[in-house]
Amino acid sequence: MFENHHFKDHQREARMFKIRLGMMVAIMALLFCVLIYRYYNLQIVNHLEYATQSEHNRVHVEPIAPTRGIIYDRNGEVLADNRASFTLSLVVNKTMNLDATLSVLRTLVDISPVDLEKFYKLKKQQIHPLDPIPLRYRLSEEEIARLAVNEFRLEGVQVDAELVRYYPYGDLFAHTIGYVSRINETEQQKFSEEQLRRYSGTHSIGKTGIESSYEDVLLGEVGSKNVETNARGREIRVLDRNDPKQGKNVTLNIDFKLQQQAAITLAGRRGSVVAIDVKTGGILTAVSNPGFDPNLFVTGIGFNDYKNLNESPDTPLINRFIQGQFPSGSTIKPMMGLAGLHYGTTDAERTISDPGYFMLPGSSHKWGDWSLRALGRGHGSVNLKKAIAESCDTYFYDLAVRTGVDRLHEFGVKFGLGNRTGIDIPNERPGVWPSREWKRAKKKEAWYPGDNVNMGIGQGFVSVTPLQLAVMTATIASRGDRYRPRLVKAIDGVEVAPILEEHTEAKKEHWDAVYDGMLSAVYDPGGTLTRYKLGLGADYQIAAKSGTAQVINIAQGAKYVIGSLKVEHRDHVLFVGFAPVDDPQIAIAVILENDDHLKTSENPSLLARTLFDAHLRGLYRPAGEPIHGFPAPKPTTAAPVTTEAPVEPEHSESPDHLPEAPVFSD
Repeated sequence: MFENHHFKDHQREARMFKIRLGMMVAIMALLFCVLIYRYYNLQIVNHLEYATQSEHNRVHVEPIAPTRGIIYDRNGEVLADNRASFTLSLVVNKTMNLDATLSVLRTLVDISPVDLEKFYKLKKQQIHPLDPIPLRYRLSEEEIARLAVNEFRLEGVQVDAELVRYYPYGDLFAHTIGYVSRINETEQQKFSEEQLRRYSGTHSIGKTGIESSYEDVLLGEVGSKNVETNARGREIRVLDRNDPKQGKNVTLNIDFKLQQQAAITLAGRRGSVVAIDVKTGGILTAVSNPGFDPNLFVTGIGFNDYKNLNESPDTPLINRFIQGQFPSGSTIKPMMGLAGLHYGTTDAERTISDPGYFMLPGSSHKWGDWSLRALGRGHGSVNLKKAIAESCDTYFYDLAVRTGVDRLHEFGVKFGLGNRTGIDIPNERPGVWPSREWKRAKKKEAWYPGDNVNMGIGQGFVSVTPLQLAVMTATIASRGDRYRPRLVKAIDGVEVAPILEEHTEAKKEHWDAVYDGMLSAVYDPGGTLTRYKLGLGADYQIAAKSGTAQVINIAQGAKYVIGSLKVEHRDHVLFVGFAPVDDPQIAIAVILENDDHLKTSENPSLLARTLFDAHLRGLYRPAGEPIHGFPAPKPTTAAPVTTEAPVEPEHSESPDHLPEAPVFSD
């Protein structure tokens, strides 16, 4: 019997092998085709795209900040410059571990909590991820060396030499030139696309003064460079470069020496001085004292420094010559006299009898003249010339009532009162030159006859800035030409044309009458400025007017004891004047806050005389040098002064006659 045996089917196995092999070959061929297709797609079809992407992994476009324009005085003195500074920066996207890197850096250089706070703020504001963010400015040579030795540990860290704004004269021009400081988040959010482009690579922007108002001119045009980097993001070489364009240089009308002279004479006293070129409106000097060091703000001011400035009772951050608003006091009287002549409510020969006070018809209330307080009597028979020379309040009370608020307001506006002058720095305040409409809108009251009385001597609702007083005085000096005050004289050597805002027509004899009154104030025996010898020894004539503005009200029948008042409650003293009278070139306004010490050596007219001499004759006085035999002015202090004087009678209860504020003014 035979067993059944199965034999291998070699043919069948061969067929199976061939099928499997074919399938494998087909799959391999398919995969190879896919690979070829992908290779073709990458290397041929999309070659440019991927090549560009690859290139961008090692080539970066970096902005190059332009050099900021220089600011000069009228004679070429550098007032705002750029200083080389080594800055420690981080490119966050190239830093593997930011916290660890910062920890290492703090062991190598001095990095304060304030520096870190500013760094993180800038990091939040960062626009381009590869832009370096400043961490520390003004590195020392030793710090730079330590960073160089430890470079291998500091991914994304770089030390760059850059130009940082520098103000060589510190607080002398803090309120005119202003300062630059870091761009904050609010400013950046308001940037247009064009501004974002222009400020790429730049961390500072003009904040105040000329730096702010001429930012577009001073900034320049940003440049760029294509930089090849290694795998760690460090620069290997610059492939190409588009150089930035430097900002334009700005020349001011300011005279450095004149500014310095004003600051020396004003030192230690709160106040402001403005001097204007009568023929162009150019600002020759503008000082607000006390000031501050603008260099503190350039790379970001520290908390304590800012707190000290912001909380100082002397308010050094306030620009007094455009933001300080004060009663004009008697400095307004020449313009008021011209208004009376212009409208025919007085003439040069008209006289009044001054008993030392003024009364409205039908009223028993008395508005006192300063002479009643100081001399115990009135001025007697007074015409316009004597009224200006001796600062007779009674004459101008009467003149203001006769002329009326409507015409006084119309005329004062022509001289720049009650409106911003248009000076080319920001944050100017308009002051107040009141009208019926203004009082109705602001006080919800009608205009009373007593308001006219106060307005006549620059008190009541009247408030002016020192700049407005200077513009008013320059307009009188030029016999009606009111120029827009300008700090900038030229941009990159191209002169900025003066702007004539308005011309006020008045008869020659009217201008002459006002000139005579202001000359008499300086040179006649009864003039309010004669005792200060303002014109002594000068080979040119000065026309001027002084003023005093009360700060607080004193009850009727009370004694005005200066020593019993806080410093901030004492009177302001003012001065306006121009010279030479035969060909006016310079007009000056001075205000000293709460500085009524009644000492001859401290009168603002003496400060003005130093400026007249400096500008017209090139005579400069060092600090502490006596002025015409008078000691140099001393700083304002809170030391009591015991001078006593009678004051204005109590105010009437009638709203028709109630003054809004004290009315004494000399």
